[in-house]
Formats: sequence, structure tokens, C-alpha cells
Amino acid sequence: MALNVLVVDDSMVGRAMVIKSLKLSGVDVGEIHQASNGREGLDVLEAHWVDLVFADINMPVMNGEEMIDRIRANPAWAATPIVVISTEGSQTHIERLVARNARFVHKPFTPEVIRDVIRDIVGVPHESR
Repeated sequence: MALNVLVVDDSMVGRAMVIKSLKLSGVDVGEIHQASNGREGLDVLEAHWVDLVFADINMPVMNGEEMIDRIRANPAWAATPIVVISTEGSQTHIERLVARNARFVHKPFTPEVIRDVIRDIVGVPHESR
């Protein structure tokens, strides 16, 4: 089953890194949508079916935390898995994101990290190492 993905990051390079990692991860990816801030991300969710959201935290217009709160408050999107990808290192901040039912991945990351997080979310067992 191909996953439709939304990548939200104010950095075009940041979005490209996530998209490249998705394509190299071996995960079956369908449509990949992009947004440069949380407001645009919500607009994409209004217009397209999305199975998984990757989001940065620090963005103009609407930051990642506010976008997550709005996603969780909307019954149509509330269960959508969200993976935050950030350089943020504060344990308190990470705990706040986890409390919002979001996964957290530190930048920099590898395609294997992205693959493993997606497999955890969709319930695919990891291969033996």
C-alpha cells in the first residue's frame, strides 16, 4: 500500500532531504505533497488524502506545534501520524511533541531512520539486523 505523504518545512532543502530519504528508504510512497509552513500544510490536508505528515517545528506563519494542535483538533485528521523532524534538542520540547502523539526524529537523519519510523507507525516488523 503506497503512502501519501505531506512534507512541511520552510526550508526547500529540508523538504528535499526528507523527500530524497523517503525515496531511498524502500517504503512504498505514493503522492508526496509539500508545504512551506503549517498554514499551507493544513491547506494541503484540506485538498488531498494524506497518510503521513513529516513536519519541522520552527516555521513562519504557523509553526509545527500549532499545526499539530490543529490537526489533532480536526476529527478528519486527528489520527494522522505525524513525524517531527528537527534539530531541536530540548527534552522538554520533545516530550511536548510526544504528548501530542507525534514521533520525533533528529536532524540529520538517514533513509534507514525514516524507513524504521514509518514501519513502526504502520506496523511493519523490522528486518533482522
